[in-house]
Amino acid sequence: MPKFVYDFTEGNKDLKDLLGGKGANLAEMTNLGLPVPPGFTITTDACRVYLEHGQEPPELREQVSQYLDALEAKMDKKLGQADGPLLVSVRSGAKFSMPGMMDTVLNIGLNDESVLGLAAQADGAGSDGGSGSAGRADRFAWDSYRRLIQMFGKTVLGIDGEHFDEALEDVKKAKGTHNDLDLTAEDLRGLVETFKTIVEKEAGRTFPQDPREQMDLAIRAVFESWNGERAKLYRRQERIPNDLGTAVNICSMVFGNLGMDSGTGVAFTRDPASGQTGVYGDYLQNAQGEDVVAGIRNTVPLQDLENVDAASYAELTDIMAKLEHHYRDLCDIEFTIERGKLWMLQTRVGKRTAAAAFRIAVQLVDEGLIGPDEAVDRVTGAQLAQLMFPRFDDNAKAEMIAKGMNASPGAASGKAVFDSYTAVKWSRSGEKVILIRRETNPDDLNGMIAAQGILTSRGGKTSHAAVVARGMGKTCVCGAESLDVDTKRRRMTAPNGVVVEEGDVVSVDGTSGAVYLGEVPVVASPVVEYFEGRLGADSPKADDLVKAVHRIMTWSDERRRLYVRANADTPEDAARARRFGAQGIGLCRTEHMFLGERRVLIERLILAEDDDEREAALAELLPMQRDDFVAIFTAMGGLPVTVRLLDPPLHEFLPDITELSVRVAVAEAKGEENENDLRLLQAVHKMHEANPMLGLRGVRLGLVIPGLFMMQVTAIAEAAAQVAKAGGVARVEIMVPLVGAVQELEIIRDEAQQVLDEVKERTGADVRSLIGTMIELPRAALTAGQIAEAAQFFSFGTNDLTQTTWGFSRDDVEGAFFSAYLDRGIFGVSPFETLDREGVGKLVRIAAEEGRKTRPELKLGVCGEHGGDPDSVHFFHEVGLDYVSCSPFRVPVARLEAARAAIESAGSDSR
Repeated sequence: MPKFVYDFTEGNKDLKDLLGGKGANLAEMTNLGLPVPPGFTITTDACRVYLEHGQEPPELREQVSQYLDALEAKMDKKLGQADGPLLVSVRSGAKFSMPGMMDTVLNIGLNDESVLGLAAQADGAGSDGGSGSAGRADRFAWDSYRRLIQMFGKTVLGIDGEHFDEALEDVKKAKGTHNDLDLTAEDLRGLVETFKTIVEKEAGRTFPQDPREQMDLAIRAVFESWNGERAKLYRRQERIPNDLGTAVNICSMVFGNLGMDSGTGVAFTRDPASGQTGVYGDYLQNAQGEDVVAGIRNTVPLQDLENVDAASYAELTDIMAKLEHHYRDLCDIEFTIERGKLWMLQTRVGKRTAAAAFRIAVQLVDEGLIGPDEAVDRVTGAQLAQLMFPRFDDNAKAEMIAKGMNASPGAASGKAVFDSYTAVKWSRSGEKVILIRRETNPDDLNGMIAAQGILTSRGGKTSHAAVVARGMGKTCVCGAESLDVDTKRRRMTAPNGVVVEEGDVVSVDGTSGAVYLGEVPVVASPVVEYFEGRLGADSPKADDLVKAVHRIMTWSDERRRLYVRANADTPEDAARARRFGAQGIGLCRTEHMFLGERRVLIERLILAEDDDEREAALAELLPMQRDDFVAIFTAMGGLPVTVRLLDPPLHEFLPDITELSVRVAVAEAKGEENENDLRLLQAVHKMHEANPMLGLRGVRLGLVIPGLFMMQVTAIAEAAAQVAKAGGVARVEIMVPLVGAVQELEIIRDEAQQVLDEVKERTGADVRSLIGTMIELPRAALTAGQIAEAAQFFSFGTNDLTQTTWGFSRDDVEGAFFSAYLDRGIFGVSPFETLDREGVGKLVRIAAEEGRKTRPELKLGVCGEHGGDPDSVHFFHEVGLDYVSCSPFRVPVARLEAARAAIESAGSDSR
């Protein structure tokens, strides 16, 4: 019989696939002897069965009963019994952390009878003979009961949470307070009745009094929350697979809302925003866990716990040190103190900002907890890219209107919006927005994704806004208490009287916590200054982040197998690429060299009516092309340069047909002669194509327009000879684009080789060049074995290969239906952003294997922008490519990911 339930004593941290991250880590802490409330975990296998069949596996109920009986025996209490009830929490817990995206229900087991038993139990456990203990116990019990009905109603029964929120606010308003703690037991007893009425009205049923029914319905709700809209959206954002499912953790309740000697908190073993060592976290007296995470009450720094409960604080810091050494990483911890007794409710490897990730990785190496390989694997190319974003200019004049907690670093400016719907709507119209809320909740995820930055007036570094923003790499300032955020009137008022209306521009600095009115200018980040060579890692001006990046990149370059080149078309781009660590140019697009003033020469070439006119136009272009290549070869200083011969549709060099038609018509109407425009219009009509991206371009141009490609090859060869004569080295690779049949390549290759030999004989320079092709058509990939007979290298043009494999025109479809495809889960991510491994990737793999069967020494690379995408780089390593090429700015990202790919493949050579 399949096993669907595990006691906390049966699991360990390596069973995250089965027990989810929360369950696996609860088991691990139990095994370490830490104070974990007893409980058990329902596996992800059970969830997958439920989601597939719409009901629990038949064995599950019996297994849950068996483990519940054992838990009741251990606690010497029965679930929901009238006198001294056992209460449990039902919490989600997937393999990967999804903060706030799925469901949790606390205080399961409370009903109209057991609430009285809970009060008596609380009074007996904490009574010191004082006259107020019974009142405090009653208040605690009724507060717990109203929380259960509120969470159960919203999570399990699908009732809009605002019904409960408004009822609670009405009671506080009648009491003349804004603080939940000012409500008495009688106030909360009345609120329970109000909440039960809401349940009956909105759900069409009474709140269930049977504790087991409560638990079973809560378990199903957690299963179903895996496919909730916010969970699916978060998985798409974080690229978490949809088929994992969630585990469910049933844990005996401990209470932080028993009085001021109780409380709850979240702790980090290091600062998740900066990576600095120390005690970081939030604590809230007389509260349950959701109060901290939701940010509805402002917390105090964790250090203040030492003054409130020194013994619990000392025990907690000891446990934090133990967990960090055990997990060898920053740990995120949730805990509750129940009348002076510390309980550990959760731990996980904590989410952190990009800057913290790099700092912590090198710190742990220096502390001897991990080695350089693991340090490189602990950071990502996406995090490195975040560190390269601009920051606010410290010298700029800016009006600071408030300051909050620096929850997630970065510099963000945009128009103020006060709800997620507006954030999404405006961002889709091209507006940059800052989402401003009192506090965020999981329903705000859409708006958080759409916004440039997030600002809240409540909550700390462990609030929902902070945790989710850090995970997404979004700039976030939390807990700016001096700001009065009025979401109904769509405005925010600062303490100095400044009013920010919706649509006004604000700027938030997630590094300092500052909030500014208007847009603040930005400057290059220190990490970019380092890559540009303007800030040395050993410079006194280099901070610990720059030094950490330098060490990680040094280790990365020592470990990667893939070379990293850049896509560069100018000497300036080439020089920058080298500064960023490029080991050559993987794509030099020559069509970019024919724009501007040279466009008229291409028009003359197209309009040529005989060989003499064509030769004259090519002769005029030749010295310009030669100078282009001399400058690029010189800038690369002997590193390889792959030059792609002219590729785009030829009509792109001609004037717009509508504009030209108007010019000709106006000239005719005025009786003016306009022979050149008339000839151009005739040429445009002649070359008009219904689908130009699949028309006369690439190798087809070289075969149809005599002399065009060979002019370029001559310029390349003469430039290489000129550089050689000047004492330099030019390593040239000539790439023929859009080849679909080996015969096309053979013709161009033979002509090019003749030109290379002629230039060598004429100049006396040893002009050598590899001749290869770009694989960007499915047929080229499928016949790669044949094409390799004529090619010395392949470079995968994955942009066009994606278009031709999917039948998409990137320019037309991304705005037309990609958002709908992403929303419906057809795409997890755009195939133009991350390589489609199952389709396009399979073609790349086939071409690589077939090409090397024919020519074992065949050089393989990729020059589409996928070459700088972190996930795609791992695939290119796996299939055995020799190099990736990407835009200069993404070169450091590719260097890091190439190293991570090599480390993760355990050093195996996949070529």
